[in-house]
Amino acid sequence: MERISAGPHHTAYKIGDLTVTSLRDGYVDMPVRRLRRPGDKPFGDDLPSQVPLFDSALRLSVNAFAIDDGREITLIDTGSSNAWHPTMGFLPQALSEARIAVDRIRTVAFTHTHLDHIHGLVLADGRDGFPRLSRLIVPRAELDMFRSVARLSRFHDLAEPSDPGQRLSAHIKAVAAVGHEIGHTGFRVTSGGETLLVWGDLVHVPSLQFDRPDIAWEFDADQDQARATRLRILALVADSDWYVAGAHLDSPGVGRVSRTETGFRFEGL
Repeated sequence: MERISAGPHHTAYKIGDLTVTSLRDGYVDMPVRRLRRPGDKPFGDDLPSQVPLFDSALRLSVNAFAIDDGREITLIDTGSSNAWHPTMGFLPQALSEARIAVDRIRTVAFTHTHLDHIHGLVLADGRDGFPRLSRLIVPRAELDMFRSVARLSRFHDLAEPSDPGQRLSAHIKAVAAVGHEIGHTGFRVTSGGETLLVWGDLVHVPSLQFDRPDIAWEFDADQDQARATRLRILALVADSDWYVAGAHLDSPGVGRVSRTETGFRFEGL
């Protein structure tokens, strides 16, 4: 997997016959108490020193990923548009910087239905973010959650369910990653003998959760299940030598995972 271009809001890679582009929607600052130790115990002044803080807050990158097979583009997650913090919603600028024409994005697939992943379907001015969208793929367990979002009502009927093991295309396959949300899904991308796992919100704070996979996130639907899933997938990608792409890994959020004596380590690409 080779980096082929980069800018403030995008980084593009070649993997086999595909181009995968990380698109930076922005960032969000969150309180330290969102991190949870086993037993649902938050951190206070005892936060490990390796975790960087910005005005006493955790800073999470928000990334989406475009997969280009030369004919059309599948976009995994869409950022938040103007539905949340003003530090987010820069996906249109990232697409422009990466020279990705929105008309070529025909499929959008969600890892899950939290607002920082789905609201980019609609631009801040109310127009469709992807005018030629023909497939909208939502984890089956979260279809009702998606269809309850009033702002996205024009897309409710377009949404179709996905299940673990389902192929979105010849190169993209859905992978179960439940815990953070009831239908949380990763997408395995393969080409030219290489594999990339786009894993959504498996890790929120990379400076801590690779070394301590037992640390959960307050917004995990099931913290214990999220911990177990994180440990399982970290072991899988480390032992299989897969590349990974994370929605909240520091932009561009693409790299490799390896084992350490006590946990795991992430090395960006």
